[in-house]
Amino acid sequence: MAIFTSLFLPFLFLFLPFLSSDFVPSDIYLLSCGSSSNSSFFNRIFVADSLKPASDFLAAGKSVALSDRNPPPDSPSLYHTARVFTRVSSYKFNIKKNGTHFLRFHLSPFSSPAFALHSANFTISANGVFLSTISHVNDSVIKEFMVRIDTNVLEIEFQPASSSSFGFANAIEVFSAPKELITDNGAKLVDSDGGREYYKLTSQILETKYRINVGGPKLTPFNDTLWRTWVPDEPYLALKSAAKLASTFHTPNYEPGGPTREVAPDIVYMTAQQMNKDYSISGAKFNLTWNFPLDSNGVNHLVRLHFCDFVSSALNQLYFNVYINGYPAYRDLDLSSLSLQLSTPFYIDFIVDSGSSGDVQISVGPSDLSSSLRYNAILNGAEIMEMVNSKVLFTEIEKRKRNLWVIVGPVVGGFIGLCLIVAAIVAFGCKRRKKRKPKRAESAGWTSVQAYGGGSSDSKLSRGSTLASFGPNGYHSLKIPFSEIQSATNNFDKSLIIGSGGFGMVYKGVLRDNIKVAVKRGVPGSRQGLPEFHTEIAILSKIRHHHLVSLVGYCEEQSEMILVYEYMEKGPLKKQLYGSVVSPLSWKQRLEICIGAARGPRLDETHVSTGVKGSFGYLDPEYFRRQQLTDKSDVYSFGVVLFEVLCARPAVDPLLAREQVNLAEWALHWQRKGMLEKIVDPHLVGQINPNSLKKYGETAEKCLADYGIDRPTMGDVLWNLEYVLQLQIGPSNEPSEPVDIDDSDFPTSTAIHPSNMRRHSEEGTDNFSDISTTKVFSQLLTNDGR
Repeated sequence: MAIFTSLFLPFLFLFLPFLSSDFVPSDIYLLSCGSSSNSSFFNRIFVADSLKPASDFLAAGKSVALSDRNPPPDSPSLYHTARVFTRVSSYKFNIKKNGTHFLRFHLSPFSSPAFALHSANFTISANGVFLSTISHVNDSVIKEFMVRIDTNVLEIEFQPASSSSFGFANAIEVFSAPKELITDNGAKLVDSDGGREYYKLTSQILETKYRINVGGPKLTPFNDTLWRTWVPDEPYLALKSAAKLASTFHTPNYEPGGPTREVAPDIVYMTAQQMNKDYSISGAKFNLTWNFPLDSNGVNHLVRLHFCDFVSSALNQLYFNVYINGYPAYRDLDLSSLSLQLSTPFYIDFIVDSGSSGDVQISVGPSDLSSSLRYNAILNGAEIMEMVNSKVLFTEIEKRKRNLWVIVGPVVGGFIGLCLIVAAIVAFGCKRRKKRKPKRAESAGWTSVQAYGGGSSDSKLSRGSTLASFGPNGYHSLKIPFSEIQSATNNFDKSLIIGSGGFGMVYKGVLRDNIKVAVKRGVPGSRQGLPEFHTEIAILSKIRHHHLVSLVGYCEEQSEMILVYEYMEKGPLKKQLYGSVVSPLSWKQRLEICIGAARGPRLDETHVSTGVKGSFGYLDPEYFRRQQLTDKSDVYSFGVVLFEVLCARPAVDPLLAREQVNLAEWALHWQRKGMLEKIVDPHLVGQINPNSLKKYGETAEKCLADYGIDRPTMGDVLWNLEYVLQLQIGPSNEPSEPVDIDDSDFPTSTAIHPSNMRRHSEEGTDNFSDISTTKVFSQLLTNDGR
């Protein structure tokens, strides 16, 4: 991927306006306060509030229109006028669509014979809720807030601090924010108690304190679809020599369900700071740190960090940790695991306390999972917003609680006494019953999942194991308490990690009844991948087959996304194919495994999916044309696996020569030349019947047709693989030539996706979102046919 230096950054701005589509808010009001003519500001027209129709927004109160008689020559015309409020005054705006809105107040003080605006002292509120106190403004500032509005009218009020004080504003902006900009779930509370989920973020009033373009230049409202300003990070770097600028010419790869250009403009994701390897000796670890002073102590802040990995040469190379105020906020962050490709934007929200120092400190540094030659950490952007509610409303809420307790205390006390009596009776009755484990409360962070099916085919997991209770539908509940998973993995001990990638780590664990499991823990606090997580539970819980790894359970408490599988002592198929095994699989064994996987359990859905993540080597090329995955996409993935089984090498290997990197392309090249035997696994040389190999190659080639309509059905694939096996076994039972058949004659099955081949690998794992909404990618075992 092409990287360029900051020397060329200014030229990029010539193209920025054409790279992003304009966001059109449902509500938008731009007022030039105290002006009798409209003003232009970054190509936006602010309407004079002294003229109709804008003057209608000015409600009751006492205000004065003011003009700067000697404005600085370089100041915008928008700041040449102001409206001064000598008494409580307000503007009222009709709201078409409820939801989060931006409120911006432009404050640029100047002096006139009657008022010196820098001495103003006043408060601003919205619909009666306090926003900010403004006192002694000396420089031009823009106070920006994000406020949820659930009424048809928004009233913004300016209140002087005393009878001798006044307030003012040069301009006001009110406009709708994109729905995806602030959501309720996904923020992680970072403090000494560890990470916890923070809910109802949209109910908070957020005041922007910092908006940083890390590694890049200043961005003006002209370069942002929401008309924001982003400033460079260099003034806040603790040690500038430890950081190195990184930039790219390539625009970000925005994926469905991920950040959009409204979350941050392209250039934020096209620039970054990374570790400066020249700063210290090779392989040394150090952090990049930024310090952001704040003017309020003990107040919660939303910290949004933006990431986009364009510095890596391939996926799965960059692992790093994130720290906020010295606390671990995110360990072993692997950006490539969250998408199909590099240069994909991603952001994470954290809730932090500014602490006694009044500062917020952000650090990134290499993870222990990184190789010493690839130590690195990046940051593309940062936003810090004060949660106004946490500071202002606390006193009032506490007062109301105390008053409420005075009224209802006696009633509640009596009720509690009654409850204690009832509890004692129930407890006495329960002594006669078999003891039951109390049901742990669900996390409010994720919507609950209806699970289907039971435990493993293993008798321990299918007879009402202590892992699960029976639900009203007669099936096992697959939920496992978080505390039990913590215990099984020794609190996610790093020494138990058997794979990395996906949405996080895979740990080897032992449940309390000595059942060995593989625990795949998603990124704590991440809102991305939740639908795929639920899909994987719903689908894999239906599957019980001796060729497929079983889902034991899941956990979504405390904002976690955890899947628990049977642990395979002999590892995944890839380990048997090209791992360090003593006895490689024979050709007959490999055919039997492929046939068994193709004959997996039937699913009733005919699936078409548009939201997909996975590995490049297995992904249907038709997806890039149509943005859809179908059952024929499964056939393509299965075709790649067939060549992987034959050649005993990964679907993508960037360490090989360029023409060999992509297995599908390389294998098809030799197949079409009629020389497939040249690339088979050396361990299979002399084992394969030529007729068997010929039919196998033809089957795989048909699976990899460019267009889905030209690919066989899985029923046809199954038929041909059984024919291949018969050819290999010999002429004792002369097989009949396979014919085209109706797919309904055979069980519908699905292809093997790389995520499931690596599910319990000691070398790696892929992510929850490798499974599309109604798709199963079967999990191969390796102990069959031995």
